[in-house]
Amino acid sequence: MPQELKYTEVELLQGLQLHDEQAYSFLYDHYSKALFNIIYQVVPQQELAEDILQEAFVKIWQNIASYDSSKGRLFTWMLNICRNQAIDRTRSKDFNKQTKTISLSESVYDNKQGVSVKADDIGLRKTINKLPEEGRKILELAYYQGYTQDEISKMLNIPLGTVKTRIRTTLILLRKILGSN
Repeated sequence: MPQELKYTEVELLQGLQLHDEQAYSFLYDHYSKALFNIIYQVVPQQELAEDILQEAFVKIWQNIASYDSSKGRLFTWMLNICRNQAIDRTRSKDFNKQTKTISLSESVYDNKQGVSVKADDIGLRKTINKLPEEGRKILELAYYQGYTQDEISKMLNIPLGTVKTRIRTTLILLRKILGSN
């Protein structure tokens, strides 16, 4: 039975920058589930989310040289790539045509499992649950679902300024909570 390779983040990054296939396989094996869950929060369609994950890993592979460790962890950089790929897909014309037939009762906003279940997969459930309900809902819509502040304002029937204030207040609170852990 072959022994599994283990990498420190620095070793993994060096392997990725050298386009080492073993390092890339390790990256995929150890991070794909968490990244898929982030994508699935934005695009709750299994096959489409899997396609976006594959596209994101290709983008990670092609752009690994642009990663700057002084700006954040490798996982955070990859998470942002995946999230942005998913949001870009939801804003595409093809995606919008497909989703016009989905009723509002089936929207992710009404989904009872929502972000908290998937966030638990990467250890964020307790942190997210510490946020006030009104701020948490708006943050979930903006961050996980990719809605704009204007769209959230219309969806929740509250003023745009209120949406902006709640997002800012919630992010400040989230930073404080994460800083104390």
